[in-house]
Amino acid sequence: MPTSNQQKHTAVEDQLALAKSAASGEKKSRQQVNALVQPIIDFQTSRFCKRFCNENQYLYRCTLKPPMGSMHQDAAWCEWGNASYGWMLNDLSRPQRLLKYQGINDASLFDYFYQIANSQPFYERWKDWRFGRKIHVPTYIQSLSPDAASVFLGIRAGDDLAMLAQKIARPLADIEKLAQSIIGLLTAKKRLHLLNPPKLVSMTETMDDADSDQEDRQIDLASYDEAIEVQEDKQRLQQAWAKLDPVEQFVLEALLIDELDAEDVLAALRKMDLSIKKGVPADQTDRQQLYYYRRKTLARLAEYMHE
Repeated sequence: MPTSNQQKHTAVEDQLALAKSAASGEKKSRQQVNALVQPIIDFQTSRFCKRFCNENQYLYRCTLKPPMGSMHQDAAWCEWGNASYGWMLNDLSRPQRLLKYQGINDASLFDYFYQIANSQPFYERWKDWRFGRKIHVPTYIQSLSPDAASVFLGIRAGDDLAMLAQKIARPLADIEKLAQSIIGLLTAKKRLHLLNPPKLVSMTETMDDADSDQEDRQIDLASYDEAIEVQEDKQRLQQAWAKLDPVEQFVLEALLIDELDAEDVLAALRKMDLSIKKGVPADQTDRQQLYYYRRKTLARLAEYMHE
């Protein structure tokens, strides 16, 4: 009879094979991966959308379950929920991500997705996408050449083509030809504005540049620097927070930062099959155990801060 370690090793091998197959585009494997990651995406989309919903809930019908707000049935559907779902699915299960899964310490593919989805970098990437802080290179540009994205960004930034050719180790003639193709394609699609450089606004703008006889006047920005003690406390909190495991971070963030109801948090734990008490399955965890877990985790966080 196989030992527990052997069973774990076999399970990890199966997960590695699934990840590799899904990365290659095999339909059934992709469906399995999508089903595996769905509860994580559902919960994170709900959390992130609610955090930045603002006035959308009053203007559109929400696609979350349960939905935010109570808009009339004739209102248009909000696009952010479904778009966020699509972005997360792509980020978590794209081929490059799947091929990086190694099953370290017998971590399952679900554990791998969960760890990424609850990380700060994932949250920052989502915000970059949500608020347009990253430049998107159209897929029809990327398909021109492996170097097309670099050339597109270089043109947009106003870089010298000779320097760009040297940087990506390609002949200048090839880069010039590729640049012409990019500009021609964008012109044909009436998307040439995508090459406009980002507009930079100075922290101190002159108010009347048109009148050269007038003295330049500047908008002064007030400084709200935090006290040194506050900065040190935040630094200690960040260091202590990093010592908590992902489940502890998730529970504290859901209950204290997002202020979710305990039943919603319990439902999420059940959906992701995450136990917060040894020997107690996720589907048998109750509110009392959740609140005790929260108190215990807060106490641990306080201990870490004062180490």
